[in-house]
Amino acid sequence: MKKRKIEVAVISDVHLGTIGCHADELIAYLNSIKPKKLVLNGDIIDIWQFKKRYFPSAHLKVLKKIIGMASDGVEVYYITGNHDEMLRKFSDTTVGHFHILDKLVLELDHKKAWIFHGDIFDASIQKAKWLAKLGAYGYDLIILINRLINWCLSKIGREKYSLSKRIKEGVKKAVRYIQDFEKTAADLVIQNGYQYVICGHIHQPKKMVYENKNGQCLYLNSGDWVENLTALEYSFKRWKIYRYSHDKLSPFFTDEGIKDIDINELIFHITSKKEKEKDTESLDD
Repeated sequence: MKKRKIEVAVISDVHLGTIGCHADELIAYLNSIKPKKLVLNGDIIDIWQFKKRYFPSAHLKVLKKIIGMASDGVEVYYITGNHDEMLRKFSDTTVGHFHILDKLVLELDHKKAWIFHGDIFDASIQKAKWLAKLGAYGYDLIILINRLINWCLSKIGREKYSLSKRIKEGVKKAVRYIQDFEKTAADLVIQNGYQYVICGHIHQPKKMVYENKNGQCLYLNSGDWVENLTALEYSFKRWKIYRYSHDKLSPFFTDEGIKDIDINELIFHITSKKEKEKDTESLDD
């Protein structure tokens, strides 16, 4: 099966290192596309919960896959989030085609996209980080319970049920928080003269046109790979939300190439490739 060629792919909130992460499905998705740019919009590695010592081989394969894409020439932008905020000390670092940033501006067909994770809008993280971390553990427990519920439902032929989504929809404060998040992000982007704003953080895939008295923009959220299994894709001058549940990617589950490759070898390929490019440029001069 041929890979789909796209200009930009955006994923966020993968939470590698947690029970809720759907690493196998993400590998299948990454195997199915051939993007020019891959944007990792925060919370890809859940450093907050590394103490659990839980990091299955499938989670490591995701990292190997991403580094492998960079070594093949895909521009990979890792934008830091709150769960991987420790990486912010390496912001503005570039190794070959792999970049670590706090935010990113891309120009796409003469329109500017401002891309950032979005945790800067979250008061619970800014003012009470311990409370946010406690909430993260509670969320992980809900996901674990939800998997048990869905296993039981599948046995009796019923559709899957999202417990956390139901809780969010039933709590007025949660609904209002999401609405306020979207409005704040969109207002900020219009104020700065950009046409697209792309966030993650709230695990709510979304594409909507937002307008205020100063103008309008397209608000986009890439969702997550814990519950929604979604991504954003840009091609042919338009954005769309990719939903794994609507796709059939079983042929892409196998990727023999990343099973045997060593992580250090991948890093070597990235750096050596960059050195070769520099040598070529100097010879041309």
